[in-house]
Amino acid sequence: MSSFGDVITFTHGPSMKNRFMLAPLTNMQSHPDGTLSDEEKRWLVMRAQGGFGLTMTCAAHVQRAGQGFPGQLGVFGDEHLPGLTSLATAIKAHDSLAIVQLHHAGHRSPKDLIGEAPLCPSDDPETGARALTTAETEQLVADFVAAAVRSERAGFDGVELHGAHDYMICQYLSPELNRRTDEYGGSLANRARLLLQIVEGIRAQCGSDFNLSVRLSPERFGMRTNEIIEVFGWLVERGVDFIDMSLWDVFKEPADPEVGGGRLVDVFASLERGSTRLAVAGKLYSAADAQRAVDAGADIAVIGRGAILHHDFARRAMADAAFVMRDLPVSPEELAAEGLSEGFVRYMRSWKGFVTE
Repeated sequence: MSSFGDVITFTHGPSMKNRFMLAPLTNMQSHPDGTLSDEEKRWLVMRAQGGFGLTMTCAAHVQRAGQGFPGQLGVFGDEHLPGLTSLATAIKAHDSLAIVQLHHAGHRSPKDLIGEAPLCPSDDPETGARALTTAETEQLVADFVAAAVRSERAGFDGVELHGAHDYMICQYLSPELNRRTDEYGGSLANRARLLLQIVEGIRAQCGSDFNLSVRLSPERFGMRTNEIIEVFGWLVERGVDFIDMSLWDVFKEPADPEVGGGRLVDVFASLERGSTRLAVAGKLYSAADAQRAVDAGADIAVIGRGAILHHDFARRAMADAAFVMRDLPVSPEELAAEGLSEGFVRYMRSWKGFVTE
């Protein structure tokens, strides 16, 4: 049986000291200009202190117009470098891999937040988003790559591309939202072109020891599981270090009847992936849940809700096979003790049943 304490190696960059990864979690704690706040730094560094082998930032936007929520960390300008550098140094001081998740909200950017119509692969009357031109799409690729280069300059061990949850890369992958007629629309190969060009650009412009990963959704948001399986294979061919599958529930059955029975984790754990590692997220609330995911063939257990409730979820799970995250709802005081600022606690109140009234 695989152990949580197994060292996970990658083709590029340093290894993980264990199988636990902090999920990229929206926390609304940074400054309005995208610079890092002391509150966000404290929240993230506490998770590195708490034993996570990999500490990932929240989604960090690569263009000003790609902001998805207030208080979002930015990585689109050199003004973000001082904060990013201090964050990378502090995370790595606790022997945790430091990774920035690169993000563009696309049509999910609130107009009143970005001050203009949001962007989308195609015009989207529902959100008022306008289609990017071909030149703007090419600029988007360049800006993702530039954000990765900036993250490397700041001292991060790598970046993850947010290709899930109906954000921009996911929107390009969607056969429902992406109705383009240029080389970025139509066939799956065309719809995946944006993502693959970003991958290739980062590999060309960042160092050989820079970790590169991608987060994907295999269901919802117009995603077709069989198409995501194909994209998974293309990413493996390009030497992505790990693929972070956001499954909502690691052990659920696939919604797509064409995929067959079994559990969603089994679908992706059974794929040929060479040296690419598989990370899985979705309702891993206990040491036993994480062990089941690893036993199913996942290399990395991605912890979200449990890491909000316990900054040291990783350490606790490795020490106690019976460890289970605390029951909900929890008090604001309990969350504050786990490193959540007042703003973050306020955001968690939007999660039904999470915070006591």
